[in-house]
Amino acid sequence: MKYLFIFSLVLPICTQAQKDYSHDVGSVDAIITALYEVISGDPGTARDWDRFRNLFTADARLIPTGKNAEGKITYRTMSPEDYITMFTTRITTGFFEWELHRVTEEYGTIVHVFSTYETKEKKDGPVTNRGINSIQILKQNDRYAIMNIFWCPESAGFALPEKYLK
Repeated sequence: MKYLFIFSLVLPICTQAQKDYSHDVGSVDAIITALYEVISGDPGTARDWDRFRNLFTADARLIPTGKNAEGKITYRTMSPEDYITMFTTRITTGFFEWELHRVTEEYGTIVHVFSTYETKEKKDGPVTNRGINSIQILKQNDRYAIMNIFWCPESAGFALPEKYLK
């Protein structure tokens, strides 16, 4: 009986602590907006990593591309958890990323978003990089979920085509 009493006191606290992120996954616009919002912020500002996790399928992959010291194209794959670890251990400056342009294609259960982005270390600072996020999204009955983000930054030596900057 004592444990039941303690449980009845703790359950409401746990329930209140959970956030509702359903608005982030209700449309393509909402999920893309949430993706850029959740990773952006001033140095030392905690990100809402539970919100970030909610955007993805259980087996999602984040795949940055680039060039190594010899100029060869490289890539690596990360889970959302790997990305969180990378971000929290390597990003020491502010980081702001937002969308400049989007091309969206949809068919049945799949959505492909080609999202041109730019990054800054300060919200009103100079642009530090630009590139394209190729985002594959699963359209389910009651929500959208990111399956993959595959990206290429201009810093890898590829200038953005004008058609992706309009």
